[in-house]
Amino acid sequence: MSSDPRAVLTRPAPAPEVTVAYGPHPDQVADLRRPTGAGPAERLVIVVHGGFWRAEYDRRHTAPLATALAGLGFPVAQVEYRRTGQPGGGWPGTMVDVLTGVSELPRLTAEAFPGAVATGPPILIGHSAGGQLALYAAATRPAVVGGTLALAPVANLAEAYRLDLDTGAVAALLGGGPTEVPGRYAACDPRSLPPPKSRTVVIHGTLDEQVPVPMSREFVAAGHAAGGNVQLIELPECEHFGLIDPESAAWPEVVLALRSLTKI
Repeated sequence: MSSDPRAVLTRPAPAPEVTVAYGPHPDQVADLRRPTGAGPAERLVIVVHGGFWRAEYDRRHTAPLATALAGLGFPVAQVEYRRTGQPGGGWPGTMVDVLTGVSELPRLTAEAFPGAVATGPPILIGHSAGGQLALYAAATRPAVVGGTLALAPVANLAEAYRLDLDTGAVAALLGGGPTEVPGRYAACDPRSLPPPKSRTVVIHGTLDEQVPVPMSREFVAAGHAAGGNVQLIELPECEHFGLIDPESAAWPEVVLALRSLTKI
């Protein structure tokens, strides 16, 4: 394993079997990976990548994670979406794309891989900014989400704006701060929304320097107080990128959490 945790972002991975479109824009697509092995069909796993919603980060940096999940027997869809810095990205396009992709990908994947996808709503895996998007989708489209695994999620957009995470990333996404566009924060900030009705597991490394772990602690505590089925797993000696790296020490914990969600 590389000593640089960011190495996973550019690590080569096999190409997906299929890329499907869920809309007309070039970034309204998803890469599909067929599960390997002869085991029973598993529920679809939809991976929502991070990168602070910025155009320079796309789904390719989660290809090692998606490949590893397919190797464990899961059908995987890496959803792409319009991001800030490109036409249609930010509010509301980024959120619209993720909701549309999550709604359409079970059908598109089942059509691409007949017999390889178990029935039941998909499990969402979202990392960092993708964690915010996954939690948002689970809270606002509960009928189409079977569970959420949020890896170091930006679970409080107002707090992320206050902390100026990634130098203005939240303002770029929503077009301003909480006092300027309060309705946008109310509509898509996981901390402002009711907890997802399906089970949610949040994993966060205590050494994370990109998204502070207290954000996940507060989100999960609030979810419990509101009656949500939300669990927090803190990983000591884990930073931000190990959660999406199949070669990291954190990876077995990620797999265990995912399997607990798919058995619901």
